[in-house]
Amino acid sequence: QVQLVESGGGLVQAGGSLRLSCVASGGILTTYGVGWFRQAPGKEREFVAAVNNWSGRSTNYADSVKGRFTISRDNSKNTVYLQMNSLKPEDTAVYYCAADRTWQLATSSNKYVYWGQGTQVTVSS
Repeated sequence: QVQLVESGGGLVQAGGSLRLSCVASGGILTTYGVGWFRQAPGKEREFVAAVNNWSGRSTNYADSVKGRFTISRDNSKNTVYLQMNSLKPEDTAVYYCAADRTWQLATSSNKYVYWGQGTQVTVSS
């Protein structure tokens, strides 16, 4: 069973950048499709980005982050990244990574079996 740990969150001014990391243990993340989701206070968890297993050449993004966020994976480090540029106050949320072996590039949270604990991202105006 794979365990996921997110890191890299923090406080940043609008227009700034952060890079989130999702490190896996107990399993080989290469074989899993991975997604990033976020949840703001009082709102439902929403899809942010996803990357396919193995090559990581296929990606999927929510319209709200297209052109600003980039998901990538480094299989040698068992890690998936979310590079976030041009951050806006509305990007403020807890960010979660999730993994599943069956579904690739899924946008629905119920397609993912394994979840991390989340990392807080706060963007000030």
